[in-house]
Amino acid sequence: MKSEFSFQNLKYDMSASLVVFLVALPLCLGLGLASTGRTDLVFSGIIAGIVGGIIVGGLSGSSLGVSGPAAGLVVIVLGAIKLLGSFEALLMAVVLAGALQLLAGFLRAGIIAYYFPSSVIKGMLAAIGLTLILKEIPHALGYDKDFVGDFAFTQADSHNTFSEIYYAIRFNAPGAILISIVSLALLILFERPFMRKVGLFRFLPGALFVVLTGILLNATMSTINPAWILRDDHLVQLPMASNASEFISFFRLPDFSALSNPQVYVTALTLAIVASVETLLCVDATDKLDPYKRNTPTNRELKAQGIGNMISGMIGGLPITQVIVRSSANINAGGRSKLSAMLHGVILLLSAIFIPRFLNLIPLASLAAILLMVGYKLSKISLYRTMYRLGWEQFLPFFITVVAILATDLLKGIAIGMVFAIFFILRKNYRHAYHYVKEKNHDGDVIKIRLSEEVTFLNKASIQLSLDDLPENSKVIIDGSHSVAIDHDVLEIIQDFKMQTAPNRNIKVETIGIRDVELSSH
Repeated sequence: MKSEFSFQNLKYDMSASLVVFLVALPLCLGLGLASTGRTDLVFSGIIAGIVGGIIVGGLSGSSLGVSGPAAGLVVIVLGAIKLLGSFEALLMAVVLAGALQLLAGFLRAGIIAYYFPSSVIKGMLAAIGLTLILKEIPHALGYDKDFVGDFAFTQADSHNTFSEIYYAIRFNAPGAILISIVSLALLILFERPFMRKVGLFRFLPGALFVVLTGILLNATMSTINPAWILRDDHLVQLPMASNASEFISFFRLPDFSALSNPQVYVTALTLAIVASVETLLCVDATDKLDPYKRNTPTNRELKAQGIGNMISGMIGGLPITQVIVRSSANINAGGRSKLSAMLHGVILLLSAIFIPRFLNLIPLASLAAILLMVGYKLSKISLYRTMYRLGWEQFLPFFITVVAILATDLLKGIAIGMVFAIFFILRKNYRHAYHYVKEKNHDGDVIKIRLSEEVTFLNKASIQLSLDDLPENSKVIIDGSHSVAIDHDVLEIIQDFKMQTAPNRNIKVETIGIRDVELSSH
């Protein structure tokens, strides 16, 4: 299947785009509020979602990746607004960050994506799934103190992931619990094979029926128990405009005078680096989830993200990255091409213009149920079993990444996971730099050290220790004939041992396929 969109897949992509829209809507609003700290700037998250869907989705080479505002940038954006003094100055930094990303794409910096260990990427997916489940439980119980989309362990409302659940149990809303239970039951029902045989349900996703049912249930609470009705913070709160000019006022221009402020450039560089790393991580993860196993051109993705951030900053939107929650929702909903990401952006735009009043009837409990299902699919027990069967060298970095993300946040957790993954890579490299054999013949023991195909500076320590452990009065053959490349550092070690150390210990050294190098004088 080609990576570009195809109208032959329209019915699948239309259905998936509705699910992605329902997932993206509360996340865009929550991140808009959290990133700016101001209710009048909540729409900045919606703008970023629209641009991420329509612009980045159209320019990207990712078939199923969905872009928009990201939780990993919340702290940076909130701090930058305080540092720079205004939201408009931040927008200028977002434009510059996009330009840096565009430049990075032309410089082919996207190759970084190929250096993320698979164990860490899978750990990231599992951790995001668990985080979604833990973070959405309070919303499902009707305790909506923390914003939707907060993935950090220490939350903005001064609680943490687990204490929030405790308070949610204590201060739950019965109406929200009822809606969550019914919503989850509907989602599970729609997963059953017999439901897919019905033509209507093959096109209209279960998430849409969940939202409609949630609205109807909340409306009928007045007859069941008026005290259970969900209002205000328990519902979607999309800004509503009474006329066209008021809607246009939701969009803002950057402050070009901020270009004289050096901190704007520092902020832009920070945003560009973090947004690019998060995007490339999500690209790798999305490609692994893609049922058609298509590969995203990473340099093109950086260019698309750069243009998207430049446009988002120019019209009042938050910075954009590719986001795994929306991307995985797209995949699970049956999306087949980039058209689903673009359509979700179109639906966001049209809904914000024409039906904000209807959207504000949606209970957050219904949307929490949808996100709970997304989280479950990202962190199935089968994934843990598969990683465990691969051995400790794969399982430990995977598991440590999961725990680290749960205990900190996405980027810090991945960094910790990367450290452990690199440790195991170095350990494996250390152990398999060469093949060591001791043979007996009439002249005594002969030790053969056959170097591996690629010998880098990472093998330097293990080879040095092996040479140091050689017994005196022995013979050693160092065979590099099967090596494609031997690092200069390793050649220096062998040459130093051959010319200086070995004669002093009466060790005879024979080298095969290893060139002599000039030793540096000290």
